[in-house]
Amino acid sequence: MENVKKAAEEFRESFNALRAEVGKVIVGCEGVVDGVLTSLFAGGHTLLEGVPGLGKTMLVRTLSEALDLQFSRIQFTPDLMPADIIGTNMIIEDERRHREFQFRAGPIFANIVLADEINRATPKTQSALLEAMQEHTVTVARTMHRLEEPFFVLATQNPIEMEGTYPLPEAQMDRFFFKVLVDYPNQRELTTILERTTQRDVPHGSKVMDGHAINKWMAFVRDVPVTPQVTDYAVRLVLATQPGNEQCTDEVNRYVRFGSSPRGAQALLLAGKVNALRDGRFNVSFDDIRAAALPALRHRVLMNFEAQADGIPQDRIVAEVLDKVRTASNAA
Repeated sequence: MENVKKAAEEFRESFNALRAEVGKVIVGCEGVVDGVLTSLFAGGHTLLEGVPGLGKTMLVRTLSEALDLQFSRIQFTPDLMPADIIGTNMIIEDERRHREFQFRAGPIFANIVLADEINRATPKTQSALLEAMQEHTVTVARTMHRLEEPFFVLATQNPIEMEGTYPLPEAQMDRFFFKVLVDYPNQRELTTILERTTQRDVPHGSKVMDGHAINKWMAFVRDVPVTPQVTDYAVRLVLATQPGNEQCTDEVNRYVRFGSSPRGAQALLLAGKVNALRDGRFNVSFDDIRAAALPALRHRVLMNFEAQADGIPQDRIVAEVLDKVRTASNAA
């Protein structure tokens, strides 16, 4: 037990050290940073949504500076093709004029991949990430190429109401562990941003963790125990988002077209484990699950046309589910 407590405290220190390093560059956005780091230590991908200019790209770049990992940035545009992301086979001629096909890897072959403004590319190009995000492999011309671990996709997107955006395919949205919303800074934060970015010396992050440490902590997160009651609570939350299910609410039946997949329950449990370790505990509480509900479920709840007409956001549905679904301790 002492070894477990010591490891949990080391995890907490590592998490806080990485958060502090990112905080040297990124002002405010504590909830956003915590969401990205929670997804990272759980081994998942993160989707950051917000209007241009709020520091989404800067956050990912700063995180890459704090981690001793290979970083790659892909700027998504309407003319980007799948081969521009995953790579392609090319005819190579050697000094003997012998020709053969060789695979030239694309920018997806990195540990941290920034998919910048991912929803400005066509759905065909967006879906080029599906296999990489789920299987951590890329298949070209019937040959499978394995990506180096750890592998994370950190994507940014503009709100779909903006010009030149394409909605992400539902299958791809589901592969993101968290969807984190980036909001405007307040007056104090904006003042600090100006002080840091309008002078000669602009702050940068420094390396505080490498790939070996990330892999170790991802494995450690999965060792955190979860009681059957907490697991049951996460399951009932996910079931309550599915219209037609006996546990769903009236608003879910009225406004939701499709509810969360099992990946939503996986995200709740893994994020709950990270939340517990961040708090110095080696067991997951109901509050740990509740804290992960919005970023884990908001993008997995697909609204119908009536919800769009009435302006009902996904966060309202998830909040109502959290309000209506009781924990095991008070279910009676």
